[in-house]
Amino acid sequence: MRVTIIGNLLLVLAFVLLADSCAVNPVSGKKQLMLLSEDQEKALGLESDPGILASYGVYDDAKLQQFITEKGKKMGAISHRPNLDYKFKVLDSPVVNAFAVPGGYVYFTRGILAYFNNEAQFAGVLGHEIGHVTARHSAQQYSQQILAQAGLMIGMVVSEDFRKYAEVANVGVSLLFLKFSRDHESESDKLGVAYSSQIGYDAHEMAKFFNTLSRLSGDEGQSLPTFLSTHPNPDDRNKKVDEMAGSWVQKSPGTKLDVNRDSYLRMIDGLVYGEDPRQGYVENDNFYHPELKLQYAVPSGWQLVNSPSQVQMAPKDGKALMIFTLSQEKTLQAAAQGLLTQYQLTKVSSRETTINGLPALEMVAEQAAQAQDQQQQQQQQSPPVRLLTYQIQYNGMIYQFLGVTEKANYTSYEPTFLNVIKSFKELKEAGKLNRQPERIRIKTVDRSGTFADALKTFNMPEKRHKELAILNGMELNSPVTKGMLIKVVAQ
Repeated sequence: MRVTIIGNLLLVLAFVLLADSCAVNPVSGKKQLMLLSEDQEKALGLESDPGILASYGVYDDAKLQQFITEKGKKMGAISHRPNLDYKFKVLDSPVVNAFAVPGGYVYFTRGILAYFNNEAQFAGVLGHEIGHVTARHSAQQYSQQILAQAGLMIGMVVSEDFRKYAEVANVGVSLLFLKFSRDHESESDKLGVAYSSQIGYDAHEMAKFFNTLSRLSGDEGQSLPTFLSTHPNPDDRNKKVDEMAGSWVQKSPGTKLDVNRDSYLRMIDGLVYGEDPRQGYVENDNFYHPELKLQYAVPSGWQLVNSPSQVQMAPKDGKALMIFTLSQEKTLQAAAQGLLTQYQLTKVSSRETTINGLPALEMVAEQAAQAQDQQQQQQQQSPPVRLLTYQIQYNGMIYQFLGVTEKANYTSYEPTFLNVIKSFKELKEAGKLNRQPERIRIKTVDRSGTFADALKTFNMPEKRHKELAILNGMELNSPVTKGMLIKVVAQ
């Protein structure tokens, strides 16, 4: 026994020493312990991309997509890892966020694009995200997590499966959204300044954008931007970025660095702002989807999360869950069977029925028993789960409702599940079908004055003045001049 333990520890030590001698960080030039190779990083990004697009959706704007791809490729080429095949995508989400996936996948939400006020601000955040990739921050986190689990590490050393890309990809989504450390954020800020300056942008604007993010999370009643919740804010971030930007200016005195405010604002004219009701919205305890022409009830007090791939609803105590999604099958029976297979369920009962005149199949199912030894069963057995599922045929497609709760609670939640499902019907009301999203509209100031004066000129409600001031990176008393472009919000 003792010989085996010593042998395993020696294997660990040898592996660590080998990794340490081979991994040189592209940014720092220093040797680092890396348990994730560059090829594995690429595989992780490739594996994760479809899930990210399914969760957020892609924003359909060829002009914006071309812009971020052009600037991203230019920046990637001068970065510390120019060999990566960088991919840049705009996500159809109102959340204020940008993030990068190992291997060179970089994403911007339309939500964050709305808050940039010039190309230089965009370029600073672009450089920051590329910096996470070039400095291999996710790979460092991965390595540190593995090292923290000595027993698990020994298992990996002696297992050939560790070297397979599929095993690395399995940790994909959880790895992508780990919060970076403050040191990583500071390093990426430094790289954001360097990269954006090198392709000709004034990085002072990057500091101004961080001021906007801080205001979003301040006392104006706004929620914390996702960018700040996943990117910890280093101390004095704005000041440090501004100082670094000044140092780059001093390195190349006389060099003109671009801001490109007007060209950026004109490019985002018409950008969808906030939630897009065409993709589904809740009003008066009902969910409406204009594009799919359907509606159904939402249980009072339940929280709803809408994504392109599914809608989830749950009470605040989390004791039940309802999922609404689209089946890829062609028949009701095939859709029901697909659920049984996908979730390893055991069918309790099923029957054909109708929902508001639409063909439907009702099925009650339970979580299939998992094969495990008696000791595991005693220590890890979860309460049995029961599901009520309905497959409904509508407009040539098959929609699915899943009501999920512990078997012991099923009788309590079944009426709620049925109330939602039986409310499913065609959306016919013109006012609901024609609901349009708000959009960024670029206006030209017709006379000099304050920003608040300009908003009044464009008939913006006073209750939204603070929101629009943050959106424009201004204060209400900031001066504006005749001919200046500003953002307002309208349908």
